[in-house]
Amino acid sequence: MKKTFGGPAIFLDRSDINTDEIIPAKYLTEVTKDALKPYILEDLKLEGFDPKGQALKNARVLVTRENFGCGSSREHAPWVFEVNGIHTIIAQSYARIFRQNTFNGGMLAIELPKADIDRLFALSLEGAVEIAVDLESQTLKARAGGREETLRFEISPFDKALVQAGGWVEFADARY
Repeated sequence: MKKTFGGPAIFLDRSDINTDEIIPAKYLTEVTKDALKPYILEDLKLEGFDPKGQALKNARVLVTRENFGCGSSREHAPWVFEVNGIHTIIAQSYARIFRQNTFNGGMLAIELPKADIDRLFALSLEGAVEIAVDLESQTLKARAGGREETLRFEISPFDKALVQAGGWVEFADARY
């Protein structure tokens, strides 16, 4: 499945959002990724956030704070974003396993310094934010209310290759 990076962004202004909030454990017995789709962020308690709302349904990029994806190790957490069309997650930092599972699924886990995350959150006060990602140049452009922020991000050559291939399976199939 060819993934796209960028689009309308949703902002979750909290650190330490854990995998139980991303996809509750009671759904881990589902046998397909698609079966997870309606339960994305179901248990996340955050003022003004509605897990069944239109903002999340329209989102293609998620922007949040530090230590995203902490807690229990589970591949289901990145999968629920994938099946909901959110292939780009931007945070100050990630739990190591969540971050790698995201890359393994061919999605982007972009890490930015706190100052850049703060700039994105400030931009969100201008209105709906649209983010364009250029994986090749490792830059992103965020636009809202007539303003634009251009930010650079780092990604290892290996993780970039995973994303470009579409994920670990596609990467391995092309090489082995």
